[in-house]
Amino acid sequence: MWSICKKEFAHFFGNLTGIIAIVLFLLINGVFLFVLQDSSILDYGYANLDKLFDLSPWILLFLVPAITMRSFSDEFKAGTYEILATKPLKSRQIILGKYFSVLLILLLALLPTIIYVITIKSLSATGNIDAGGILGSYIGLIFLSAVFAAIGICCSSLTPNAVVAFLVSAFSCLVLYFGFNALSKLSVFQGSADYYIEMLGIDFHYRSMSRGVLDTRDAIYFLSIIYFFLFITQKKLSKKK
Repeated sequence: MWSICKKEFAHFFGNLTGIIAIVLFLLINGVFLFVLQDSSILDYGYANLDKLFDLSPWILLFLVPAITMRSFSDEFKAGTYEILATKPLKSRQIILGKYFSVLLILLLALLPTIIYVITIKSLSATGNIDAGGILGSYIGLIFLSAVFAAIGICCSSLTPNAVVAFLVSAFSCLVLYFGFNALSKLSVFQGSADYYIEMLGIDFHYRSMSRGVLDTRDAIYFLSIIYFFLFITQKKLSKKK
């Protein structure tokens, strides 16, 4: 499993595409947080990073599918998955190896954003920031990245076309992240099932963690979604094998 993880990790950074993807993630966040007038935290008047945690999920909606789209699609297209399947590795080990490599890449992309925390702390008039809320938001962002990675890996296992895998993955992430929230706002559900429908969406649990409230129900929700998509991926690969 770890050999697969190391190979995928090295392959991602073996060309400029991987580096450019992470640089773009940091650059877009930096521009919105410190340059654009309508979203700059320098003009906001409060020492917090709410805008970062509001913006990052939308960037991850496209960044994660871009990272995962070739995970299995290229293997199928090049015919190398058959070679990989002949090695003494179970489908579960292959999936987890690729999955953990994506998680490492995403954690590496999030790590430089700690600079934003240091910047906000230095700009604060009192030198204090909402550390609990920021920590909770980072944990929520990590869980969110892990869910998107599982969805992306699953979608990549469905087709040998990397572009199709990207589009299906991005759409699936969008629906699970925002779709249930939008659905709950329909007048037919107001005052009855709106709250329970909203709870089905990723956005509800991500916002709960972003408030600094680390509820086990949110963690169980995220882990269940991750398990579900990795389980679907395993079933798909088992049939192919």
